This record gives sequence, structure tokens and C-alpha cells, in this order.
Amino acid sequence: MIIRAPLRLRHGRIALPKSSPLHHHPSTRRFNSSLETDTPTSSVVGVPTFIDTTSSLPATSRPDSLPAVPINDPNHPVALDYAFFQHQKSALAGTGSVLSPHYKPYQLLSNPPYPRDITLELLIASQSHLGHATSLWNPANSRYIFGVRDGVHIISPDVTASHLRRACKIVSGVTERGGLVLFVGTREGHARAVVKAAGMAKGCHLFTKWIPGSITNGQQILGGCAKKVVNELDQEVEGFEAQLGSKAALKPDLVVCLNPLENYILLHECGLNNIPTIGIIDTDANPTWVTYPIPANDDSLRCVQVVAGVLGRAGQEGQEARARLARRGIVSY
Repeated sequence: MIIRAPLRLRHGRIALPKSSPLHHHPSTRRFNSSLETDTPTSSVVGVPTFIDTTSSLPATSRPDSLPAVPINDPNHPVALDYAFFQHQKSALAGTGSVLSPHYKPYQLLSNPPYPRDITLELLIASQSHLGHATSLWNPANSRYIFGVRDGVHIISPDVTASHLRRACKIVSGVTERGGLVLFVGTREGHARAVVKAAGMAKGCHLFTKWIPGSITNGQQILGGCAKKVVNELDQEVEGFEAQLGSKAALKPDLVVCLNPLENYILLHECGLNNIPTIGIIDTDANPTWVTYPIPANDDSLRCVQVVAGVLGRAGQEGQEARARLARRGIVSY
């Protein structure tokens, strides 16, 4: 156990405890002896002696003899340093650079890119160039493959960009002429991208299982769905309710399939009814299943969101072009 004697403080510059040769270091005794003067000390044992050492200092070195410096003195060192800091801050305010992220994947759904925004950097950042293992490839995709990396086929990004731009032209052309586009994505995570793309293109969407026969036998499956007649400005025209019951079920003019491997029946029905199709074709898929293939990675949600968003924007541009012509009284379909 360590017991420390309390230090009794009095008014003064130096407070020393009770002198004890057993507890003081020799250097401390020498220091205390150097402070001995003829000044009478207290006769009480145990009370420390206080010595004023400022009396022996020169007059110019005493604290009370230092000149007082005004608080607002502009020549004070602290004021000069602060002024220099403010000058440097204002002089360097316009220098440097701001690092803003160019790739924001969270905006692929809220603000999808336009067809003019298709770049190789965007496609590579969305992992569209990654294919499957070389043992799973379809030889019909050899013209889309750039090479092999660690046993995985690499899809050429420039081929993906060119095929995606071609698909955008097709979607915008169909919507500009009043066509109906169906967006299909039945994998987990495709629902939001499919609904967003269909909303921009004013088309239809499907994110659940495809009901076989919805196209080839659409009158029996979709015959009870509600129908309406609209004019060139997409305004509903009344007076045709009695005649709509005998009309055949609507069929899409274009189908965009984000996962062709799970929707072969849908693509087969589209082929039987001469409906063009657009699909994401990975290295393990058959490119002959769709009319306009887009070689890309169908397992990456970011890649699927990029493709769906760009095609949805293309459909939106086609709808806007059709609306501009309709307001001028021009109907091209």
C-alpha cells in the first residue's frame, strides 16, 4: 500500500512539505538549501516556509512590469497568424477538385439512363461482360465472346453496346407508332425494373410465371379482361362498351424478355404469332430463341436494371414523339 501525505497549500509561489531527510531526494535538499535566506520563518513545526523569489529578479523581468497588450491589437502575433490563415483560405478556395462518383447504381431504378448514355464504362460497371464457365457455353455465342478469363467467358462490351442501341431503336419505333410493348422478368429482383420500364414505355409488365397459352389461346385466358378505346392522345373514347365484348384479346406488338432461359414457352408462342422479341442472351443461352438478342450477363441485377431502364427510356422517347405528332394532328399508324 502506498500512503501519500497530503500537501498543504498556502498563498505563495512555492509550497514545500515538512522537511524530512528520510523522504527527500538529495537533489531536493540541495534545492531547498539554495532558497534559505535570513527571512525569519515560522516557529511552528510542520508548517512550510514560503519564500518570495520575485524580489530577487530584475525589475524588467517581473510579471507586473510587462507591458499590457490590447486585445484588438492588429500587430499581435495571434492576430497576424489568424489574418494569414484567412488570406490563405480565401486564396485557395477555388483550387482543388471535387470527386463525385460517376457510377451510381442506386439510381438505375429511380433515374434510369437514356439510350444516349450507353457507354462501355457503364456496361462494364454493371458487370454485363461476365459470362458463364467455358464448359456451359453455347457455340452459337462465339461471335459475342471476347475471350476467356479464369475459366469464364468474357462478353465483348462493344458488341453489347451496339446490340443494346439497336434494341432501343426498335422499342422507340414500336411505341412511336402506337405499339404495345410487354416487359417480362420472372427472376427474383426483376419486379421493380420491369414495372419501372413498363411504366415509362406505357406498356405491360410480367414478373410472375407466364401462363402458357396467353398468346396462342388468349381469347380463352384473357378474354375477360377489361378493354377500352382511346384516341391518338390516349384519351378514352366512350360509346364502344357494347362492342368491346366481341373483340379479341390484345396481343403485344413487342416482347422484351430479361431472362429467356426461364421463359422458353413465352418466346415460342411469340414466334408462332410473329411477335418480335428482345432478350438478354448470356453465354449459356441460345441466341436463336429471340429475334433481337442482347449479349450480356443475365445473372447480374445491375446489368438487368441497365438494360430494362435503357429500353424503358427508349419507349418513353417514342411515346413523347408520338404525342408531339398527335398534337399537331399527325397520326402515323
